[in-house]
Amino acid sequence: MRLEFSVVTAGILGVATTAAIASGAAGLPVREPRISLADNTVSVDPPAVAAGDGSLADGQNLTPFDVQNPAVGRLDPQLLTAIQQAATAASADGITMTITSGWRSPEFQQRLLDSAIAQYGSFAAARQFVQTPEASKHVIGEAVDVGGVGADQWLMANGARFGLCRIYANEVWHFELATDTAGNCPPLLPDAAG
Repeated sequence: MRLEFSVVTAGILGVATTAAIASGAAGLPVREPRISLADNTVSVDPPAVAAGDGSLADGQNLTPFDVQNPAVGRLDPQLLTAIQQAATAASADGITMTITSGWRSPEFQQRLLDSAIAQYGSFAAARQFVQTPEASKHVIGEAVDVGGVGADQWLMANGARFGLCRIYANEVWHFELATDTAGNCPPLLPDAAG
């Protein structure tokens, strides 16, 4: 699984750098974070996949209906209903919406943060892209990252109908239930650090 983070970097076209794969706990492959600025995204590969922690194998995508997987099945019931309804509506418009990340265990969230610290060189820099386990809405099942060609754009345009809002300016794929009583989404936060 790869989590992608958009970067607000005017005029920068970078070259992808890929860290080597190392051996992790229980013999699982560990991937250090990888940065690619060529398309204005930063990609962070989590260090390992562990059963039941919400992590997904490289290239694995789920649908909002794959509730047998903890990443989807442990989402807050209201968020799960909203993302399922949104995916159904998006499908009617020819958009296939996938889940690239949903519920995460605190341990998985910490691994993501540790990987980002290793990549960016400091806690403060890593926090622009990855929340702490204590602050992450993923850990409590109240956030979902979407994938699929055009799914993020579709959800940005239509998500409020389902209560779903993009939260961070630098993450076009991250959505939470956040509409107000009038059905409006809050202003975007610049990044995960707020």
